[in-house]
Amino acid sequence: ADSLSYTEIQQATDIPSSDLKRNLQSLACVKGKAVLRKEPMSKEISEEDVFHFNEKFTSKLVKVKIGTVAAQKESEPEKQETRHKVEEDRKPQIEAAIVRIMKARRQLEHNNVIAEVTKQLSQRFMSNPSVIKKRIESLIDREFLERDKNDGRIYRYLA
Repeated sequence: ADSLSYTEIQQATDIPSSDLKRNLQSLACVKGKAVLRKEPMSKEISEEDVFHFNEKFTSKLVKVKIGTVAAQKESEPEKQETRHKVEEDRKPQIEAAIVRIMKARRQLEHNNVIAEVTKQLSQRFMSNPSVIKKRIESLIDREFLERDKNDGRIYRYLA
């Protein structure tokens, strides 16, 4: 077959729709570098489009560089999902930093724990003090740390 429909390409490659559209756009819609011809001619890729090899395509180069069209911005739900995944991935890193610090110091005041954890993780990411506090609470619940009986702002490491 000299031509393939969008649907045929999608079924044959199993590439996610957003990626396939972006890559077909790069191959068919870039002026002067269109390796494929698309019917109907337009910038947008739809599921009814049909693609042919562009017989008129030539290049002086042996290797042809084809830049991909930039991905669409993440939608709000996708942004929230990504943010949630990142926060979940950071929890163990934050807890590990707290435990390392408390193991070395044995006993430390709340603000100093926050400051040291923030400093230790600053190379990787900016940690939020409220998230650190939640991780401290989680470590207290799981009996890695305890609060001082006389001063609630001081934490003790439990071996």
